[in-house]
Amino acid sequence: MTNQPLRQVAIFYRPELAPQDAGGNYSKSPSKPRRFIEYLQTTPLWPHVKLVGDFQPVTRDDLLVAHAQEYVDAMLDGRGPLSESNGLYWSPEFRDSVLYTSGSLLAALQTAIAAPEQVTLAPVSGFHHATPDSGGGFCTFSGQVVAALRLYREQGLRGAWFDLDGHFGNSIEDSREFAPDLRKAIAQDCNVNPTGHGASYLRDLDQHIHKIRQLLLRGELDYLAFAHGADSHEWDQLGYQCTTEQWLEAARRIYKMVREVREVRPVPLTLALFGGYRDDHPESVLGLHAMDLAECLKQLHDVSTGFAAEVRRP
Repeated sequence: MTNQPLRQVAIFYRPELAPQDAGGNYSKSPSKPRRFIEYLQTTPLWPHVKLVGDFQPVTRDDLLVAHAQEYVDAMLDGRGPLSESNGLYWSPEFRDSVLYTSGSLLAALQTAIAAPEQVTLAPVSGFHHATPDSGGGFCTFSGQVVAALRLYREQGLRGAWFDLDGHFGNSIEDSREFAPDLRKAIAQDCNVNPTGHGASYLRDLDQHIHKIRQLLLRGELDYLAFAHGADSHEWDQLGYQCTTEQWLEAARRIYKMVREVREVRPVPLTLALFGGYRDDHPESVLGLHAMDLAECLKQLHDVSTGFAAEVRRP
């Protein structure tokens, strides 16, 4: 009997994604890529992921499709108040890291599109509050907009985002006037940010899932991206929408929809991390992200790891 190949999720990670923590930053999101990889290594999920590091950072020209020149120059050079408009301390290492985080997302999306059976993951955050003219809410550049416009302008591809972070992702909506073709790259109904709490949150998500399913089946969408911020968990310092079971159920419903549509046509899928804030027990944040990945493996790769993280009450 021959061993069956492991079904793995490809994680687009290299050390440059995570600079050393700058003293005094409230948000520890810049270091999350490294901490998430270190956490996964301690879990039964580790054999079911593969690290991909042969991707490049985005360039200044890439950023200019989504951001004003004044802001891009300020962030790249580290000068003026715009360089810390994201609420984070600027350093050359931090500047390099945000170029790599957008590069990770772009490469993960490109790989999933080229090989739709391969789920990809960019272990990144810090995108969805950035605007064309500045950073905001611990977000520097809108990697979502940079990637979506690149995919649309080069290949005519249209995508949808399930943004289940605890806070509305304004970046895409705030960029539509700056880059009008973003309306085609990510249509209005395809930037999904559920509202409500508990059962009402899941009901609202179901309505969005139904719409996205129909668009996929009609061939009006070419790829999906799913960011499950841990700050939509009820015990997060900055969030409050869902219990642990409801948070996992939200992921389960999205993955089940992808599995159902994949029985009819390919669905490229890329995952991202986004927010999560627990000074008292940061492992709760990492554990939620890992349990989401475990649900993805179970629903899309028929891999049951039995993994359950400790999500500690504050």
